Amino acid sequence: MIETLQKLDFTPFLLSFKLAAFTTMILFMVSVPLAWYLSQTRSRSKPFIEALTALPIVLPPSVLGFYILWALSPHSPVGAFFEETLGVKLVFSFTGLVVASCFYSLPFMVQPLQSGFESLNGHMIEASFLSGKSRLRTIFSVAIPNMKPALLTALIVTFAHTVGEFGVVLMVGGSIAGETKVASVAIYEMVEIMDYTSAHIYSAIMVAISFVVLLSVYLFNQKQNRKFGL
Repeated sequence: MIETLQKLDFTPFLLSFKLAAFTTMILFMVSVPLAWYLSQTRSRSKPFIEALTALPIVLPPSVLGFYILWALSPHSPVGAFFEETLGVKLVFSFTGLVVASCFYSLPFMVQPLQSGFESLNGHMIEASFLSGKSRLRTIFSVAIPNMKPALLTALIVTFAHTVGEFGVVLMVGGSIAGETKVASVAIYEMVEIMDYTSAHIYSAIMVAISFVVLLSVYLFNQKQNRKFGL
C-alpha cells in the first residue's frame, strides 16, 4: 500500500481542483445576476428560464456532453470562431473543460442563490433602494451578506460537483495527462486496467472530500439556524 501511494500521480486531483476553482468563480459572477432576476421577476418566461437552467440536473451526462462537444468542436460556428479567429482550441483542452463545467454545474450555483434571494425580507430590499443604493450595490452589500447559508451552499456544492463530474468531462476533454485527465477520469482508467489498489485510494480520497464538503455545509447551516432561533 505504501509503495502504491508513493507511485501514485496526484496531478489529476490538482487538475480537478483547478477546474473546480475556475468554474466556481465564473459561475458565481454569471449566476448572481441570473438568480437575482429569477427571484424578482414575475415574467411569464421565468418557468422557461428555470427549466433551461435546471436541465443539466436531469439530462444524462452523455447527452449533455455530446451537445457541448458538438458546440465546441471546430465544425460548429462557436468552435470554429474560437479556433480560427482567436486561436483557442476548445475540444480536448482545459479551456474546453472549463466551458463544459460551467454548463453542467450551472444549476448547482443558480438554485441555492435564487432560494437565498427569495428568502430575504422584501422590506429590507425596498429600504435599500429607497436609501439610494443601486441594484448592484443592494445585491452585494445588502442581499448577499444576509444569505450566507445559501451562498456557502452554492459555492461549495458547485465546487464539489465539478470535482466529481465524469461523463461530460470525459466526452469533452478526453484523457490528456496534465491537461484534461482529472481525478474521475483517472479512476475510470485505473479500473479499466484492473489497478484496483490505486482506484481504491483515489476513490477513497474522493469520498472523503465529498463527505467533508457536505458536512461543512450542514454544520454551517445548523449553526446559522441556531443563531437565528430557527
